[in-house]
Amino acid sequence: MTKCYLIGHVTVTNPEGYAAYAAQMPETLQPFGARYVVRGGTSTQLEGEPVGSRTVVIEFPSRQAAEGWYASEAYQAILPIRQANSSANLAFVDGYSVG
Repeated sequence: MTKCYLIGHVTVTNPEGYAAYAAQMPETLQPFGARYVVRGGTSTQLEGEPVGSRTVVIEFPSRQAAEGWYASEAYQAILPIRQANSSANLAFVDGYSVG
């Protein structure tokens, strides 16, 4: 089964409001077997223009798990908090499968 990754480029517009979202995110991921690979660490732009001030990469065991998480009641309940306190570009990307 090929893993799937959520790649997010986020610009936080209200840090206090965003913190409420960020605190609740991990518990929404757990039922889907997901884990953070990158969660807003320091980045260095090598080419092109930055898309957001914060990068997030979340690994899911499959695209089905990733899509299930995004549509889940738990994530949909906190999604408006993120949307009200940041702007984002998000994409699901299938992992590379060897063989």
